[in-house]
Amino acid sequence: MLSMFSITSIILVILWAIFILYSASVLFWLFEVGVLARGQTVSSDEVVYGHEDVQVRILTIGAENVVQATVDSIPEGVSDIRVIAERDIQIEGATVHVVPTEFECNATHKGRALEWARQNVPCTQEFILYLDEDTIVQQFTGLPDADIIQITEMPIFTGSWIAYLSETFRIGYQYEQRAFSRFKYPLYAWGGGIAIRKSLEDEITWDVKTITEDTNFVWRAVERRNVDFRVLNLKFRNQAPPTLRGMFRQRRRWFSGTQHSADILPRRYRTFLSFRMIAWALSPVIPVISLFLFLFPQYVPQSATYFLGSIAAFSILFVVTFVGVVVYINHERITLLALPLTPLLVVLNTSGALWGWISPVQTFAVTEKVALKKERIASETDLISPATLEEVNPWLEEGDLENHDGEGTLIPDGGIEDSFIWP
Repeated sequence: MLSMFSITSIILVILWAIFILYSASVLFWLFEVGVLARGQTVSSDEVVYGHEDVQVRILTIGAENVVQATVDSIPEGVSDIRVIAERDIQIEGATVHVVPTEFECNATHKGRALEWARQNVPCTQEFILYLDEDTIVQQFTGLPDADIIQITEMPIFTGSWIAYLSETFRIGYQYEQRAFSRFKYPLYAWGGGIAIRKSLEDEITWDVKTITEDTNFVWRAVERRNVDFRVLNLKFRNQAPPTLRGMFRQRRRWFSGTQHSADILPRRYRTFLSFRMIAWALSPVIPVISLFLFLFPQYVPQSATYFLGSIAAFSILFVVTFVGVVVYINHERITLLALPLTPLLVVLNTSGALWGWISPVQTFAVTEKVALKKERIASETDLISPATLEEVNPWLEEGDLENHDGEGTLIPDGGIEDSFIWP
């Protein structure tokens, strides 16, 4: 068999397959961002539901001090704040509900807590706004008239500059979310800031086994009936992983969970999603291939065509990073450093996806978060304090998190020079 195919031919087939797959993926991303996303985010005059129409629910294992910072960030006009926890904690300004150990359902981990709360926590408001334990609310004045409202995110620096800059690349790629209202099935959802109409939640429920609960819920809702999905560009602040290890684990879980839930989708969407996810998982090898071609051009017949095409595809990675920088630029200009670091950030940002493709995860792993003092909350979570966050983050001062008003902006202006004032 090997006599029929030379090593050069095998390498050529692999290179062209990766090139075509990746090129199609980035071209579609450009189409989403440049065409489909235009005018799709919620405008201020579309916000018709106020604070009084929203109940906030925050999910946590038991990170008391992390959750307190989140509760402190919620605007005063939101009077109904619930914390759904796995153990009893004390939170000022919110009602804490502890999920009973004897509660059983099909869902596990976070999904189990969501389902228990759906069944047992009263809600008379039109919407439930779900927040992660580390989400810092900002610019929140209300919601539009839609069934599901995805609020955009903007991760905050927590100690690792490389992980933080990698998030800049991810946020650039996630700019495509603004186009998701044009699709029947949004491609993914972020649970750190998502509002769901209460009647829809009761119709769909959280009672399924998955490790990407929010995306799974959105897909099942769309499968059941017509759903109005909108994107509200408020850039809620959530913690960037404080370590690269935490980032790799997070990306692996996202990839594995999305892949596991893909059976919900119609065949054409499932095929499209699989194509995108494989391209995502292969992203770390794109810089490697470009380097390989530069060093060994003899392996590629028509090398000039391939080389120019691969350089064009490689250049799109810098465009993705640039979009992420644009999202951040008015707040934290240090993200400009992400541009020259793009090849490294791509490899680091997507290696977890490649890991998830090769070795899918089956259980939930909590990303490391920042809390009020160093303590061990769960076997998979290391916590340090918002006080420490204020100490390591060059744009925050002592008391900023506690005093932040969720209708305003946490970091209105973060200059480059401030980034190098090390604690």
